[in-house]
Amino acid sequence: MPDFTVKMHLPQRTLDSAWEQRQVYERIGRALEPFGARFEYVLHNRNTALALIRSDRDFHILERGTVQHPRALNCGSAYIAPYHYLDPVGTRYLSSIGQITFDAAQIDLDAAMAFQGELYAAHAQARKSRYDQPKEKLDIPQGCIAVFLQSESHRAVGEALYVSMRQMIKSLLARDDPRPIVVKPHPRDIDFETLGWLVQKARKNNRLQIIPANIHDILAAASLVVTINSAVGIEAMIHGRPVISCGQADFHHATEVVQDRGGFDAAIARAEGKAWPHAQYLYWFYRVNCISLASPTLGADVMAKIAATGYFATLG
Repeated sequence: MPDFTVKMHLPQRTLDSAWEQRQVYERIGRALEPFGARFEYVLHNRNTALALIRSDRDFHILERGTVQHPRALNCGSAYIAPYHYLDPVGTRYLSSIGQITFDAAQIDLDAAMAFQGELYAAHAQARKSRYDQPKEKLDIPQGCIAVFLQSESHRAVGEALYVSMRQMIKSLLARDDPRPIVVKPHPRDIDFETLGWLVQKARKNNRLQIIPANIHDILAAASLVVTINSAVGIEAMIHGRPVISCGQADFHHATEVVQDRGGFDAAIARAEGKAWPHAQYLYWFYRVNCISLASPTLGADVMAKIAATGYFATLG
């Protein structure tokens, strides 16, 4: 195989920080070096990235990109550390994983259960999530419906948001269901208008409780999780909790999807009536479709992702 160059398209903040480079892209680049690759960084300009790719014969990896080209993959955090996308379409809700058929029967159950156990120890038992979580334990009603909010103000224009946050809360409160509804606001989105609205609703209906507790403490107590398409959907699967998603998500295969505010009763009944293959799903999502930055075979794993694009066949 001839030597080749990988150009990594990074935002300015990463280009300015050797520490940030070491977290992901230097790891990938160094892992590729034994396979004949050299790597370099370029500024990620979404307006000119495709033209740059077309102007050379190199391979390109784009931080949180949405470029579709035979010599490009899009990279970004796949909800939980140390897993990342290397995807030909995009990351998160835009990733190609959402369009792939999941078949639990194709996944070895023992391997999947062991993998779920590893994730549980690393995330649930350690009480760690993507964003810093409170260390103190708060009282959370057992068997509650847990609702995790996300920022709606910074969403990409094309994102499919089926049910808004307020519609979600109103619909859950309108149901004939005595379970407490525990709401955790997003830790990096302190929207005082939203918080004020939630407080007003909680005063009118004591089933609604706003609890800024550790995500994993809430998931341990919950019987059901409701989100738009947050990483908490994956974290809920680690806990073995059924998930309702209210927006476009690439992990929709293992959730019940609500596309309008009248769909909650039927979706919750289906979600709580299934034996979800969460272990197999997590294994398929991460071990089959993503890469682990901690893997001893990271270089070979990235090479396989690049090879799947057909790039090496073009080098001659």
